[in-house]
Amino acid sequence: MSACVPTRTSDSSRSQSAHPPHSPPGGPHRRLRIAGADVSASIAVFLIALPLSLGIALATGAPLQAGLVAAAVGGIVAGRVGGSPLQVSGPAAGLTVVTADLIQRYGWRTTCAITVLAGLAQLGLGCLRVARTALAVSPAIVHGMLAGIGVTIAVAQLHIVLGGTPQSSVLANLRALPAQLAGLQPAAVAVSVLTLSLLLLWPRIPGRTGDLLRKVPAALVAVAGATAVAALTGLSLPKVDLPSWRSHALAGLPEGPALGVAAAVLTTTLVCSVQSLLGAVAVDKLIASRQDLISSPTGRAPRVGRSDLDRELLGQGAANIVSGTLGGLPVAGVAVRSSANVHSGAVSRNSTMLHGVLVVIAALLMVPILELIPLASLAALVMAVGIQMVSLHHIRTVTRHREVLVYAVTTLGVVVLGVLEGVLLGIAVAVAVALNRLTHTRITHDEQEGVHHVHVRGQLTFLAVPRLSRALHHVPHGTPVVVELDGSFMDHAAYEALQDWQKTHTAQGGTVELTGRRLATGATAPAHTGADTGAGTGTGTGTGTDCRCRPWTPWRNHQCELPRSAGARSSGAPAEPSEPSPPHGAGEATGSAETRATGIASKRAGAHSHPLVRGISAFQRNTAPLVRGELARLAREGQQPTQLFLTCADSRLVTSMITSSGPGDLFVVRNVGNLVPPPGTESGDDSVGAAIEYAVDVLNVRSITVCGHSGCGAMQALLGSEPGGEQTPLKRWLRHGLPSLERMGDDSRPWTRLAGRAPVDAVEQLCLTNVVQQLEHLRAHESVARALRAGALELHGLYFHVGEAQTYLLTGGDGSELFDHVGQRV
Repeated sequence: MSACVPTRTSDSSRSQSAHPPHSPPGGPHRRLRIAGADVSASIAVFLIALPLSLGIALATGAPLQAGLVAAAVGGIVAGRVGGSPLQVSGPAAGLTVVTADLIQRYGWRTTCAITVLAGLAQLGLGCLRVARTALAVSPAIVHGMLAGIGVTIAVAQLHIVLGGTPQSSVLANLRALPAQLAGLQPAAVAVSVLTLSLLLLWPRIPGRTGDLLRKVPAALVAVAGATAVAALTGLSLPKVDLPSWRSHALAGLPEGPALGVAAAVLTTTLVCSVQSLLGAVAVDKLIASRQDLISSPTGRAPRVGRSDLDRELLGQGAANIVSGTLGGLPVAGVAVRSSANVHSGAVSRNSTMLHGVLVVIAALLMVPILELIPLASLAALVMAVGIQMVSLHHIRTVTRHREVLVYAVTTLGVVVLGVLEGVLLGIAVAVAVALNRLTHTRITHDEQEGVHHVHVRGQLTFLAVPRLSRALHHVPHGTPVVVELDGSFMDHAAYEALQDWQKTHTAQGGTVELTGRRLATGATAPAHTGADTGAGTGTGTGTGTDCRCRPWTPWRNHQCELPRSAGARSSGAPAEPSEPSPPHGAGEATGSAETRATGIASKRAGAHSHPLVRGISAFQRNTAPLVRGELARLAREGQQPTQLFLTCADSRLVTSMITSSGPGDLFVVRNVGNLVPPPGTESGDDSVGAAIEYAVDVLNVRSITVCGHSGCGAMQALLGSEPGGEQTPLKRWLRHGLPSLERMGDDSRPWTRLAGRAPVDAVEQLCLTNVVQQLEHLRAHESVARALRAGALELHGLYFHVGEAQTYLLTGGDGSELFDHVGQRV
């Protein structure tokens, strides 16, 4: 077994290597603080896991103790062996339908055996190191599977909520629903409604008291509240029944048709593995967003490494083997518990393991308390989880990517046929959609001012070669031709057809220019099957680059990197006219004379490969022709901006992007920390004041906006600064942020909130408070005060959350400092 375990770094060495070089060594106090964070996180996860584990066991029809066994094993075994340190595993709602079907078909002991076999299969997959291939499954299929499972859960639990018993399938449950409504049990409905009300309203308690109360999980409050009301009012309801552990059923030998058992093992392995691996990837994203906040220059918080997916698969397999052997439900990564673990500040796998230990203690010592819980309350809790699995966000996402058909078919397939059948049906539809897109290529030919344009929209494969040849045949000999390849794929047959025609046409005196928005500008697709030509935005010709231009994305997404052969040729002779590059990149394409001149000028400057030069070149080719007219007008008429926008110098804050503005709209001032020095301060800080005076008195702007953002390094430095020491330029500048720091610590001041919630930590609190404080500094400037008195100026505060890509507007008006959403969140 040791030969197949992925190589890994120990937790301690990972933590040490992840610390910044200047981090202080972890002493006893540091270790104690990290342990405390793990303990508090484990308690929070335990309080969520306890009622959910019982509810999922109830929904599957398994012994209720099986949910506790799976929660304990998932925490201890998967937490210790798995490759995602902060992912919490246990009985998952996504496995409810699969497990319920297995119990109904084969019985409980055989279901446990199937769980063991699925664990062995996961171990095998982990040894083969194929975990990453599971991520190739279309997200539309995964989301559709979860939505179908959610609908199945919600419909089944609705019968228990109404005081009845669920049927064996969704269709049977729907047919039995009218009779169930006619004979509903008022006591069960009352307890269920109370549970759902607490579950919905608890996270929305306002004020500082609500901030404290919300630390208690809503699931625990809902079940505990419903249990207390049922006990105090003496309602006669079916309750949790936990038999003695002595009579607990363990796994037995699998019984049933071999083909059916094999299909069951395959289904369980598929659902457990995909859900766990996708969950690990999601946890990595949560950790990354949290890392931006907790990783300060002082190194006061350790970083958590990315998940090892193959090791995570091994951990999930080991957990399923142990859980099935001990008579527990199948185990998988659980998104709700994992996100709670990360948000509660967990820093190592100790929190996950400790939560499993707490579940064991509860299962042994809290049986009398657990047996007071009404089944209707657990059913309402699980029904709410099922409804949440049908995510509107996912539906909007698949709609934008034109995969709603795959999502809908998978969902309906899971609801009507079953999980494995629905997933296979979704995969078949996804393949059919991909083939349809591959075969439907639109080819048009027109003439503009003597130049013939052949436009290819879609993927250029051998299926489109006849239509391409017909279109090229209609181009007269000896004429200039522009071939626009608006696609991301070209196979060998299409490449050869295009190349042969190009050679023939140029030999007859014509010219051929290859362009394309998605093709590398002026370059051509590598012609071998499966080649990706990149995703560009330009339409002119250029060097044979791999250009992936996407507006408003980082440099790495839209810079055109020169291939090695082009770099080697940078000081050579001029390039030949453009032609499709042969398979495996054996040849290169160049562009028009204008583009070649640009390249030669860059070479002469000695900066041909510099990203800034390439960016400027891309602007000249692609953007300048579109904005030249507007910029010429602004050059004639002068600038007339309506707004002064004062924000931070942080590179993640793109002002024109978040305000949808263009040339001439904003008068922008950027500095470290979006600070506005009060008037009358010592010399050296007049730059911001001069910009304010010029914007108000000369440009007559109608509004001034101060915009802060999440994870601001200046605010982190301000929080971590200590008095004394060398007065560097940064420290001298940050003195203008000290009033914001004092304002945050003043309890008599109005509290600052973000969209109705409290800031997640001190950095976010200071970022918000700083916006409010700098607005006060603005009002102290004479030009601003005069314009405000005349009613000619408005002041606004904004906060941009980088991770959410969401802008919040300072509203206030109720004695508080409230930042609320701007526009619709997607």
